[in-house]
Amino acid sequence: MTKTLVKAPFKADHVGSFLRTTPLKEAREAYTNGQISKTTLKSVEDQEIEKLVQKQIEVGLKSITDGEFRRAWWHLDFLSGLDGVEEFETEYISQFKGAKTKNKAIKVVGKVDFNHHYMLEHFTFLKEAVEQYGDGSQVAKFAIPSPNMLFTRIQEDTYYNGDREQFYHDTVVAYQKAIQAFYDAGCRYLQLDDTSWIDFVSEERIDAVVEKLGMDVKDIIDTRVNCLNDAISKKPEDMVITMHICRGNFRSTYITSGGYDTISDAIFANLHVDGLFLEYDDNRSGDFEPLKSFTRNNQTVVLGLVTSKFPTLEDAEVIKQRVKEASASIPLENLSLSPQCGFASTEEGNELTEEEQWNKISHVIKIAQDIWGAN
Repeated sequence: MTKTLVKAPFKADHVGSFLRTTPLKEAREAYTNGQISKTTLKSVEDQEIEKLVQKQIEVGLKSITDGEFRRAWWHLDFLSGLDGVEEFETEYISQFKGAKTKNKAIKVVGKVDFNHHYMLEHFTFLKEAVEQYGDGSQVAKFAIPSPNMLFTRIQEDTYYNGDREQFYHDTVVAYQKAIQAFYDAGCRYLQLDDTSWIDFVSEERIDAVVEKLGMDVKDIIDTRVNCLNDAISKKPEDMVITMHICRGNFRSTYITSGGYDTISDAIFANLHVDGLFLEYDDNRSGDFEPLKSFTRNNQTVVLGLVTSKFPTLEDAEVIKQRVKEASASIPLENLSLSPQCGFASTEEGNELTEEEQWNKISHVIKIAQDIWGAN
């Protein structure tokens, strides 16, 4: 029997997270204060996710997420659910420009592995909601952090004691198991969020990571490429796996600036993902010159030309012109459009309203329809 491959990424797509709704915020606060049970919190989460699924379908999206409504962080929640990894309270570590995150981090305390992960249930609920409210043309999309995030975001490691090779091996195997488990749960569109690539967008950050790891920059980049490729090497053929890169997204702020020049060959020519979601909403992301490294005609590059950080709608004609400029390096059929990041990488969310958020999504869909026709 021939397996049907979903056509994601869609011409109008999105990174995944949405602003937490008022009922959800109130329930999470009440749970934190011990005023409601975990069961009650889950009931509110279920209701708000069902509403979110219906809203995404209503505005015309084809990739449908749960908005990461059950998470506090886009990455720590998943990573701390792996065997051998724990979240803990730490000293202040935020690197964002003008904003402070909570003092949470992860540490490795045992062999990294993947058995049953609680987010499998999150995906199952999402998939069932999409099937219930959709018309069959929508796909349940789920996002998890890239395996590179485990290597680059751990604050403590009391297990591997500097044995990078074994740490690498166990992490890759854990992710291979994770990908298969999500597939078995019905996931056909999985996104790996990977902000580790910002280590290479400026000379300052390159110097810092080279000094920290004691490795040549090319070797560091190759290691991260290999980690991703090895992790997805056993993915089923009818499963789409994409990667998202940004330079930080917390309360409409960012971590750093710089283009994709140093990693252009790595991400456009050497990564085996089916699609790339790239931040391109302002000058902090550099120009389109790195797109000339694109070689994989079976890959989609999703241009994040619409910002999720601020409410003002971009000039549609300017966005269309930028897509046209990008098409000089990448065939138009291999391009798509999205916001540059999610609207709430953490539960705090960016500095815009829910109405403004949906205006952004509708803007992306309308521009994409003008360029490519149907989504």
